[in-house]
Amino acid sequence: MQATDRMLTPARTTLLLLVLCLTCGWLTLTSLGGIGAALDNLVSLSSSGAESLVLHYSWWPRLAMSLLAGGGLGLAGVLMQQVLRNPLASPTTLGVASGANLALMMATLLAPGLLVLGREWVALAGGAAAMALVFALSWRRLTPGVVVLAGLVVNLYFGAISVVTLLFHQEELKGLLVWGAGSMAQNGWDNVSYLLPRLVIAGAAAIWLTRPLALLELDDASARSLGVSLRFLRLSGLGVAIFLTGAVVGSVGVIGFIGLAAPNIARMAGARRLGQRLWWSIIIGALLLATADLLLQKLAGQAAALIPTGATTAILGAPLLLWLIPRLRLTQGRPPVQAPSLGPRHPLPWRRLLTFGLALMVVVLIALMAGHTAEHGDAQWSLTLMPEVLEWRWPRLLAAAGSGILLAIAGTLIQRITANPMASPELLGISGGAAIALMITVFIVPGPGNLLLVSAGTLGALVTLLVLVLLNRRSGFQPERLLLCGVAITAIFDGVRAIALAGGDPRGQQVIAWLSGSTYYVDSSSSLVVIGLALIAALVALPLARWLDILPLGAATSRALGIDVERARLGLLALVALLTACATLVVGPLSFVGLLAPHMTRMLGLSRARFHLLGAALLGALLMVFADWLGRQLMFPQEIPAGLMASIIGGSYFMWGLSRR
Repeated sequence: MQATDRMLTPARTTLLLLVLCLTCGWLTLTSLGGIGAALDNLVSLSSSGAESLVLHYSWWPRLAMSLLAGGGLGLAGVLMQQVLRNPLASPTTLGVASGANLALMMATLLAPGLLVLGREWVALAGGAAAMALVFALSWRRLTPGVVVLAGLVVNLYFGAISVVTLLFHQEELKGLLVWGAGSMAQNGWDNVSYLLPRLVIAGAAAIWLTRPLALLELDDASARSLGVSLRFLRLSGLGVAIFLTGAVVGSVGVIGFIGLAAPNIARMAGARRLGQRLWWSIIIGALLLATADLLLQKLAGQAAALIPTGATTAILGAPLLLWLIPRLRLTQGRPPVQAPSLGPRHPLPWRRLLTFGLALMVVVLIALMAGHTAEHGDAQWSLTLMPEVLEWRWPRLLAAAGSGILLAIAGTLIQRITANPMASPELLGISGGAAIALMITVFIVPGPGNLLLVSAGTLGALVTLLVLVLLNRRSGFQPERLLLCGVAITAIFDGVRAIALAGGDPRGQQVIAWLSGSTYYVDSSSSLVVIGLALIAALVALPLARWLDILPLGAATSRALGIDVERARLGLLALVALLTACATLVVGPLSFVGLLAPHMTRMLGLSRARFHLLGAALLGALLMVFADWLGRQLMFPQEIPAGLMASIIGGSYFMWGLSRR
């Protein structure tokens, strides 16, 4: 191990990346006249031919932008990690990039005049708002795991709002689909001239802050004894990092994982002091993004302008994060986890279940009877049980209820298997893994049937679960590491989705409509299948209650009580994968129901496994039926899809709960 550490140095790592970058650059230039032609057209046009125009106005500016943006994100990442003392902090994991992108989207729609002042100021405001929200949620416990969890929730929440906005304003925001996902395509040197001075100013500020920020490696008391204003230092460091992120997002859109990968690669290569990490993170970040972009240009050819580089870096960077997770020290040892079966217990659980059931019946009646109707061209509220209306409402209701039950049971199972109350198909990336497999199937197989889609989704969820188990088995399914795996898998899903939407393929629009989680296309037969699967899932899960009560107590205790732990976990994880895939087909990968329903059920006193399962199933159905009904009413005659509506409701509740922990 020590020999390996001596071989791996920042200089050698940078040299390796430089060789890769130069090789990819040489390969892309083979069709443009070679290196000599590129050098001839660097400063000015050597001729009026097409190759000279492409080299001077596109290839060189694109390379310069990738170097600048990568270096800026690497610097922003190392500043965030230093200020927060968190090796997992970055513009993407803390929600800064998604906040900046959402702000640009809203400004484009509501106040385009603000963009005249400079895109970076709009992006800066959005990034600062996201960072403030993450701090507000995690202020009571600023541990790495809690901060990353808050950032993940903010990312998912802002992502849901962005998708809702995109659904209602597809034409106005069409140009943001490619650019917002991190497009490096250039048609001149204007963007380079725009970004370069801003990065120089931010870099100078970071250099000026280097020595004071190095004191943050001490504990707070020691730093204060040296006369350091910790509040000023942290605000200054974060301010520079957010400004860098805003400038980059305002220029090229969201670039995934460079801000996380570059500082961690520099640290693992041997850059221990802050000054070293600053310089090496800038260089490594620049070379990482440039290499990824040049590789994309070579592999995609003429289509490279339509494939976002930011999405590509997310897909390439997520495996790097998965490799880093077992090697990162997040906490000193594993904090004791309270088993779900040891939580608060209601003295009369059946009465609580009856209350849940009555509440579900009330919501079902409201969803069937109440709603807008269009009479004489006017939208009016009405209460009706007319067969003509019920014919359209009951299939959606059953599909929403069934998917809610499926996700709630899957969430309950995964929480009890891992003894982690923050686990869910959405946060751990299981829904994202199923969605990736489904998207690939839609694009590869013409007209895939439901059976093939369910099989593909189940396989994707199983592969995701296998990755989670392999990476977290030694750490005992430590919550922070599980959540980081969810961050990585969700990033892959976001990258695949961005590429699918940016390509202009008609199937991409079909995919975004499906991923939004709308029950609009559900018919009577498919709704009966979904609710039937949900009831079967409940009947299958209930006999497993003894396993679910014992497994959270640990492997040794479980074996002592006669349970084959490996076989039990494998069977339960396979069931989780199947349930998640079926639910994802109906309501998409974003809903938070798999987290929210089991969490609320346990907080309300139903902590024994069988009551936990039944209560979560009832609450999951209630939440999805209510989300589907509310999404249809808020913006009638347009509608917010049930999956996104549930994500917004669940995200709000979860952020409220996280802020009170």
